[in-house]
Amino acid sequence: MKKSISQIEVIIQVRRHKMVSIRDVAREAGVAISTVSKVLNNYPNVSEATKKKVMEAVERLNFVPNQVAAALSSKRSGRIALLLKLNMKTQAIDEIDMQYISGALGMAQEKQLDCITVFYSMIEHMSHEEMIRYFASQNISGIVIFGMNNDDKVLHQLIASENFKIVVIDGNIVNDSTSVVGIDHYQAQIDVAKKTITENTGNKILYIAGMRNSYVTEEKIRAMEDLSKEMKLKLFIRNGDFSELKARNIALRYAKNKDIVVCGSDLMAIGAMKALMDMDIFRPVCGFDGIILMGYVGKQMNTVKQSFADVAAEGVRELNRILNGSTGRRVRLPHTLVRLKYEDIIC
Repeated sequence: MKKSISQIEVIIQVRRHKMVSIRDVAREAGVAISTVSKVLNNYPNVSEATKKKVMEAVERLNFVPNQVAAALSSKRSGRIALLLKLNMKTQAIDEIDMQYISGALGMAQEKQLDCITVFYSMIEHMSHEEMIRYFASQNISGIVIFGMNNDDKVLHQLIASENFKIVVIDGNIVNDSTSVVGIDHYQAQIDVAKKTITENTGNKILYIAGMRNSYVTEEKIRAMEDLSKEMKLKLFIRNGDFSELKARNIALRYAKNKDIVVCGSDLMAIGAMKALMDMDIFRPVCGFDGIILMGYVGKQMNTVKQSFADVAAEGVRELNRILNGSTGRRVRLPHTLVRLKYEDIIC
């Protein structure tokens, strides 16, 4: 008995919409399944002829990998990753990282970008090639990197390879595929330190800097050294590694013989201030960042206020610009000087 036209149409439609597997692609291309996977995930050391053969099979069968299908079904224009290195130097909730995530996700939604969050501890053991394969397997086209240091060599290689469009928050590397977004840390450090010094007396300055391997710390130290020459200061520098505890110990040891304590972060300023209170001595202290915790210290300190949510949002906006064909550049955002009070932060 012959099938009716309507039955034939149904069979054709079923076959047309049948889920094509990676096995089907391998059979069509005449290669191993593992070879198809390598091509789709951008593995190195695959010949151009093999890549062409696989991609032609993909096109003929209308094969859509799972990650791509998810991105298409969400009707979004691209998939990006937020790569965060969490601050492990404090037991307090990391307000800065939470603001970063909030600002970035909000802008990703506005720009219709599918977005995942990756913590650096998940991938720090990977080689450059492994990291490329990891992000490619997630169908990532762009990455916003938060907290990168000078000794993160694999991330530096990732940026130099230009396999992905990248925005580095508070970095120093710009190329055709990479932008840098952040405030001017050099000028901001000069502004807050100069204000604190001119409001008080004395020229012996204890500067508690951040991590030695940090680009931001290098900029801030350079600012303090230039300010020291300009104002004829006696500058004494110690690294507090953005740790409240380490800054407290530095202040306990050195602050008594200094006139003013300048800190490269608010957490370190809080640690230094608590040490001064325990020693029952007063020294002016200033911080950097403008985190909410500063309002609970009980002592108003000058600090640099930057909106981390705005910085992250601008990072995603800039990444979207690069993904749409523009080249990398440096983007500077504004900062302000404030004295955070308890009344300013409660709601």
